[in-house]
Formats: sequence, structure tokens, C-alpha cells
Amino acid sequence: MCGLAGLVCPSENEAENARPAVEAALRCMRHRGPDESGTRRVDEVVFGFNRLAIIDIEHSHQPLTWGPAESPSRYTINFNGEVYNYLELRAELTEKHGAVFHTDGDTETIVAAYHYYGPAAITKLRGMFAFMIWDSEREIVFGGRDPFGIKPLYWAQGQSGVAFSSEKKILLELAPSIGIAPKMNVKGLQHYLTLQYVPEPASLHDHIHRVESGHSFTLVPGEAPKFERYFPAEFKIRTVRSEAEANALYDEITAALRDSVAKHMRADVTVGSFLSGGIDSTVVAALAKEHNPDLITFTTGFERQGFSEVDVAAESAALIGVKHVVRTVSAQEMMDSLPLITWYLDDPVADPALVPLWFIAREARQHVKVVLSGEGADELFGGYTIYREPLSLAGFEKVPGALRKAMGKVSTKIPHGVRGKDLLRRGALTLEERYYGNARIFLDDHLRQVLRTYDPAVSHMDATAGPYRESRNWDPVTRMQHVDLFTWLRGDILVKADKMTMANSLELRVPFLDPEVFKIASQIPSELKITKDTTKFALRKAIRDIVPAHVLNRRKLGFPVPIRHWLKDEMHDWAVDIVRRSQTDQYIDKNAVLRLIEEHRSGVLDHSRRIWALLVFMIWHGIFVEGRIQPVVPEPHYPVKL
Repeated sequence: MCGLAGLVCPSENEAENARPAVEAALRCMRHRGPDESGTRRVDEVVFGFNRLAIIDIEHSHQPLTWGPAESPSRYTINFNGEVYNYLELRAELTEKHGAVFHTDGDTETIVAAYHYYGPAAITKLRGMFAFMIWDSEREIVFGGRDPFGIKPLYWAQGQSGVAFSSEKKILLELAPSIGIAPKMNVKGLQHYLTLQYVPEPASLHDHIHRVESGHSFTLVPGEAPKFERYFPAEFKIRTVRSEAEANALYDEITAALRDSVAKHMRADVTVGSFLSGGIDSTVVAALAKEHNPDLITFTTGFERQGFSEVDVAAESAALIGVKHVVRTVSAQEMMDSLPLITWYLDDPVADPALVPLWFIAREARQHVKVVLSGEGADELFGGYTIYREPLSLAGFEKVPGALRKAMGKVSTKIPHGVRGKDLLRRGALTLEERYYGNARIFLDDHLRQVLRTYDPAVSHMDATAGPYRESRNWDPVTRMQHVDLFTWLRGDILVKADKMTMANSLELRVPFLDPEVFKIASQIPSELKITKDTTKFALRKAIRDIVPAHVLNRRKLGFPVPIRHWLKDEMHDWAVDIVRRSQTDQYIDKNAVLRLIEEHRSGVLDHSRRIWALLVFMIWHGIFVEGRIQPVVPEPHYPVKL
């Protein structure tokens, strides 16, 4: 686990000259790896790394060099993440190919697999990863990112080379060295205000991109990288004809989860687990307890009734039999910490839940170095309430197209906040038009009021067209899941999970997002995912003997943050001050934003999520564009003795 940086130059001389810049830039992400730091030039490539030592602590230093007996220094790798099946893969490489390893870690395994299997090696890795391998004989870089996008990887190309990094801040530092001048991505801003994140592969700076999840790449010095998708995330629905077949499917889900958690527990340091009041984190913690009887779990909540799962989580911890740590977060703490948290994010993400996540990660890091969590279960097993929408809108599908469009026009005449307006509007739309993930921040009519650069040609369908095209013949629920895998999951859920934990030098692992778990989940028919009474039906059946009863059938609460109330009271003056100080006038109508704040305070409409999205962007702009806001970044203080 580390923060990686790499610069591929057209010549060795240019690489050597750029090495000091890479070394200086590494300080921007020292939080990702406080245990070791350094740079190395190999031919035309400069490698930089910050290591958080988790596996094979005494060895597996990076960048790591490996090769076969006849060419022992052929490959050099920079690797961020964990490969959980590395022991099995090492055994296979040794038995079938005579591979020789010099460490006990997973990093060497990736290089050896690439040597013997070529680019197909990436499909053999079970884990979360972003890596780049330099082959000094072929003079080519091969790299990739894990199937779901758990670990980030940014890249930028200029006249003086191509740079890669785990954090965008590194590329902003290296921009002069590679010959680029990043500016605001205006189209990305509109997507952000619609979706609450900037969809891959873009970022909120032009010239800086992200390697997409499930993609590998090759790069020859002096040329542009070539990308290839290796993980299509196909859902191949199984036909279930009987109760016996359904039970067999539930047993397969249980076995896959148990195996995944077992492999995710592999570490040479202590592993804990996040634990909320939901079934996802609860089943992960319960299975983890089987491998670590002294497991510690962590949860967070708020000092406001109705906005905390602390009591349910504590009851679960007691029934599972684990030590439990709680961290409550106040409105003042959220206000004070938001600039620093936004700095860690690199790009704005308008999900208020990331703030308490940062606090509980900071608390957990005082006890453990690795935590497990339940991200991905909703997308794989059908957990979001919105997935039941096709059931509620089924009647609209029988209405002729012209009449449905007329109904949509009628909905525009109904005042905001009137019951039934949104149902009528959404019923008039096709699935592709209405569904673009779990976030619905600004609809077009609101967006026109606040965004000076609003462009009607920019649509959420820019981000969803590909997934919808690939799922054309699937049922509506499965199509919604597929869209979320390529939008909401990798744009919001996994970004906040990675950024907020790594900000505290804490590794977060997500056992649900495992290729073997996905293989089973992708076969579940919709009627065993969504029913009229519940979501994640098959998963609930599979874990009924693992999860405490008080959690098993509890409705999904999500992670509610009380900003709706706080923006009326404790946060009101703070929000107004952010807007007035912001220098975003060329993009945002600040008077319109102030009106939203006052409308929200008076109770006319709930604008809390829209206001929050705008505040996060304004703070981001103040840090990364204006330079007016300069958070004090703490030094990591978790040294490991090597």
C-alpha cells in the first residue's frame, strides 16, 4: 500500500533532470505512505513512492525490481494496493513456471505474473490496485487499475512526458515539468453539480485524467498511453426455477463472501472493521471475527436524534462479540475540517458523509492500520431503494410515448415540493433519461439559476450512455446496477472511502468488491434482488445465520448527515461567509446561491444538498484555483520501525 508517482520521459537525460521535481512533489501525498519515501530513475522512467507497509513489512520496498534468472533486473514496479490471492498466485507461478521470489509480499507476484502471462496477468489479480511496470528490455510501461476502481490512478501528458500518480496534487506539482498548464474543466463542473462528482475519466482540471476502473494501459516513452478495458462487468442472470435452486444460490453467495473476507484479512498488521447499523458492514465484521477474535469495530454518528446508527451498531458489536469504538461528530467539527478534507479529495465530492468518515478513520488509525468495510454491496446485490422504482413506474410503461411526453410537460407546471410532481416527471421519461445514479443534486431548472456556464448540450447521459448501451437487453434493475458500477460507485462511494482513510494513513479494504463475489452476484435474477417489501433479498437470505436479527431486516438508513437542520441554524452564517468570500463569480451566480440558503432557512424548500455541493466547490476553488484557502496539513505520525 502506498502512494505512487511515475514520470515516463522521452529520454534518460530528461528523466534524470525531472527526478528532483518528482521527489519534491511526493510531499503532497505523504499521508498515503508515511513509512517510507523515495525516488529512483530507471532508464527513461522516474519512480516515486510513499509506502504504508502492510504486508512483508521488512521487505517489499518500492519501487521493486524483479526479473527471471537470465535477466534479474528486467522489471521495475510501483504498486499501490493489495493483491489478496498473492499466495495462491505465487504457488502457481512457482509450480508451473519455476518463478523465484526474493520477498514474501504481493508486489513481486504482480511482476512475475506479467512476465509469464503478459497483459492477461491483470485478470488473475484479486484485489485493489493501481500499478505501473517498466520493462527495460522491451522499453515499455504496462499498468492498470483494479476492476471496480477502488484505488485511484491519475495521468497527464505533456511535451516532456507522461506522469502518473495516486493523487492529482502530484500532477499539479509536476505540470511545469511535463509542459502542461491545467485549467478549470467547465464541463466537469456542470457534471459535478448534477451528479455530485466529476465522472471518470475526467477531473475538474483539464489535461489531468483518470485511468478508468477495469482498464490496463501500455506506454512507450515519447508516445501517448494506449488503454484497454479488461473488466466489462457483465451481468449474466441465472434462471432460478425452484426453491432448491434459490437455496443453492444463497449458499454460493455465503461461500463467496466467507472466502473473500478470509483473503481480505491477510496482513502483517492489525485489521479492524467499520461497523454501521446496516447489514453490509455487519456481515463483514461478523466474518472477520472468525479470523480475528480480538477484532475492533468502529462507527460514527452525530449529536442529533434520528441521524445516528450508533445504538444499532453497538448492539451488533455486542452480539458479534467485538470491542467497539464510537466517534460522534458535531456541526462545528464539520465546518472546521471541511477545507482540509477538500484538499485531501483532489476533486470536489458533494457527499456530506465523507466528513464523518474522515473523523472515524482518524479515530480508527489510533488502534489499527487496516479496516474492512461494506462498500459495493448495494451495487452488486440491489440494495438501493431507488432500484424499486421500476416496480412503481411499471404502469407508465404501458402509456403511449406521446401521452407520456405530455405528462412530463404537465409536471413542469406543478410547483416544486408538491406531492406527485417528481413521480409524474420521472414516469414520463425513459430509464436512460431519468436514471443516472443515486445522486440527484441539481435538476436542469435549478442548475440554470445558479450556473453561469450552464450548457444544455451537457447531460448526465455523457456519463451513462456507455453502460446503458452495453446493458441494452437487460432488465431495468440490472441496468441501474450496471450504471451505478460505472458512475456512483467509482465516482462517489470509492473516492470518499479511499481519500478519507488514506488521509489518515489507514488502509480500507472492501470484501464485497471482489471478482469472485461479483461473479455470483451478477447471476442473481431481479426477483431475488428486489421485492415489493425489501431490497437485497438474496443477500439477506444468504447471511441470515451470520447477521444479528435486529439488523437483518432493518430498512436501509444510509449515512444521513444532519446538514438539512444545521444549514438552517449552526451552519447558516458559515455558509453565507463561504459564498461571499468565494471568487467563483465567472461560474456561479452567488446571489442565486444566497437565495437558496435563505429559502432553505425559511423552510420553503429543502436545498441542503444543493447548497452543500456549491459550498464544497467554492472551498475547492479557493484552494486549488485561487490559492486563497491554505489548509494546514498535519504531518503523518504513525511511523513503523523497519
